[in-house]
Amino acid sequence: MNILGISAFYHDSAAAILVDGKIIAAVQEERFTRKKHDANFPQNAIDYCLKAANLSVDDIDHVVFYEKPFLKFERLLETYLAYAPKGFLSFSKALPIWLKEKLFQKSMIKKFLQKKFLNFDCDKKLLFSEHHFSHAASAFYPSPFTKAIVLVMDGVGEWTTTSIALGNEHKLEIQKEIHFPHSLGLLYSAFTYHTGFKVNSGEYKVMGLAPYGTARYKDKILQHLIDVKDDGSYRLNMEYFNYCTGLTMTNQSFVKLFNVPVRQQGEALEQVHMDLAASVQAVVEEVILKIAKNLRSQYPDYENLCLAGGVALNCVANGKLANAKLFKNIWVQPASGDAGGALGAALAAYHLLQGQPRNNYNQDAMQGSYLGPDFSTEEIVSALQEIGAKYTILSDEELIDKTVADITSGNAVGWFQGRMEFGPRALGNRSIIADPTNEEMQTTLNLKVKYRESFRPFAPSILTHHMKQWFNFDSSSPYMLMVAQVAQDKRIAADESMQQLFGIDKLKVLRSRIPAVTHVDYSARVQTVDHATNPKYFQLIERFYQKTGVPILINTSFNVRGEPIVCTPADAFRCFMGTEIETLVIGNCYLKKSEQDTALRLDYKEAFELD
Repeated sequence: MNILGISAFYHDSAAAILVDGKIIAAVQEERFTRKKHDANFPQNAIDYCLKAANLSVDDIDHVVFYEKPFLKFERLLETYLAYAPKGFLSFSKALPIWLKEKLFQKSMIKKFLQKKFLNFDCDKKLLFSEHHFSHAASAFYPSPFTKAIVLVMDGVGEWTTTSIALGNEHKLEIQKEIHFPHSLGLLYSAFTYHTGFKVNSGEYKVMGLAPYGTARYKDKILQHLIDVKDDGSYRLNMEYFNYCTGLTMTNQSFVKLFNVPVRQQGEALEQVHMDLAASVQAVVEEVILKIAKNLRSQYPDYENLCLAGGVALNCVANGKLANAKLFKNIWVQPASGDAGGALGAALAAYHLLQGQPRNNYNQDAMQGSYLGPDFSTEEIVSALQEIGAKYTILSDEELIDKTVADITSGNAVGWFQGRMEFGPRALGNRSIIADPTNEEMQTTLNLKVKYRESFRPFAPSILTHHMKQWFNFDSSSPYMLMVAQVAQDKRIAADESMQQLFGIDKLKVLRSRIPAVTHVDYSARVQTVDHATNPKYFQLIERFYQKTGVPILINTSFNVRGEPIVCTPADAFRCFMGTEIETLVIGNCYLKKSEQDTALRLDYKEAFELD
């Protein structure tokens, strides 16, 4: 049985394909169009999935859309009616778009499919899941658990913003929901907006900014913005928010409460913005922990927890949840956002609608999330020759030796191998890698390679069996979705003058033996790497360890600010030539910047919009 799942029309459109329940491929549309968070119908992603599965459209049994469009339109309409006449201006602007794209979205999907695939029988083959159910399915079915509680938290689906489901073998059932406008995700997005970052893309910046501040507004948030019960259920006070009827996330009441105006793009980050970030982060962590404690108590037979939805990408909260030891195991869907809904929709149709059993108990069916395109040596060579690049083909042994030599010499390396990752994290196949012991590397990568804010931290990739020696975390984190504290014996004590620093000045402090991946609170967003999942990346880190005694590399996504992660060899070469990356490794092709034709240099700094 062949099932194609798709998500589209909000953000992070994607496609995923199952063959007899096995995940064959999954990819975001943005990787092909080079438009970050591309929301358009995922025609390129669909083409790739069919090619990867070696199928034609005639072989597809079902196409499943990740949500129910009419329910979303119902929510939009009912919300405006509930708040009328407030928000009439935004309502009048939005109505024509809704009528075209929301109310008739089912018809749009049919037209796209029938245009792309002649004679496609939508009436028999097109199915619709629900938004939160798609998220829940994406988390439970690929997990290694027979039974699990599934917690989904995001901005909003059709109506739902937080949901609890129980998964048992091939069955999955929603138990509880919190509905719009009360949303943990939208609360976080409100602070994202107010601190001057883009909603639906800048939330991770707020998370990264939080350790520079203190949570001095936490009590004010809990007193005025959100009412949290002991079981973690909550309601927002809509007097302070504008997202129901307006064109912004927050309003003047929000401004007055904190005495802080909305930070505009380009304005300096001040201590107050860092404190707001720290405060909302602390509130979200408290709510999640309360929910988790209640779930563990209410469902004592369920020892495992699965997470999905955009809030599940908050790896700081995930790490604290894991350290709370409420559950035996926690598994987070690596594509927790809307892209993962495409996969969840397909899985829900296979296991529930078709009643098919699961066969992945005790194993992670996401396969490291390496589910996107890969390229043979012949394809890589052809692409490089067409561009006019100068390269050398090396054996695996030579390649790893030369790459490690470059890294230890202080160079940043573009590392392009195997299948591209599904989800927002590069996990060693589309990565920029560097030396974590280099105390200048964090600033260098942010300002000269990624062209982004200097405060942003970088992640360490560590060999799994060394995790406990370097971090206070006793589990694996293959998808870079857990934050852990650097082990005490690897830290460097700050002198008294350094302890008095505030805000961005904290960047100056040398905190550990791996300063380039140690955040200002001694934390790191860790990725554990094992040989079975990614042998080549494992071997690279192992060789670096043999040379330096440090089993860790910096791993950041292979892109610049505002650009999707590179997909093809041509994408990688452009990014290489438009930044200060010194070395590029694509498959077994090895390239040095100094050897390239200077006419191929690009100015990448302003090539993409701010993310």
